[in-house]
Amino acid sequence: GIFGNMQELYQTVRKAQQVVQVEAVKVQKELAATEFDGYCEGELVKAVLSGNQEPLRVEITEAAMELGAEKLSLLVNDAYKDAHQKSVMAMKERMKNLAESLGMPPGLTPS
Repeated sequence: GIFGNMQELYQTVRKAQQVVQVEAVKVQKELAATEFDGYCEGELVKAVLSGNQEPLRVEITEAAMELGAEKLSLLVNDAYKDAHQKSVMAMKERMKNLAESLGMPPGLTPS
């Protein structure tokens, strides 16, 4: 009857949710293991973030140190922003690919 069909639909939806969850976790783990390098202009400072935007390290050249604290602060910030932007773009791309591979309509990405 109708309740049997509803139960079947419910089970199908639950299975789909589980697949999405498993795949999303896999993507998150891949991203966490990926590093993104960001640089300021002139590459005097390098900031490294993981794919889930966790700061990993900052590398500062002697030339950057000689510019003084105020300028150095700006360079570190620029390098961090660059790495962050690359990391976020990669995450969005991976989630978009995941959604497509699972047959989800465009614009509907797993969170």
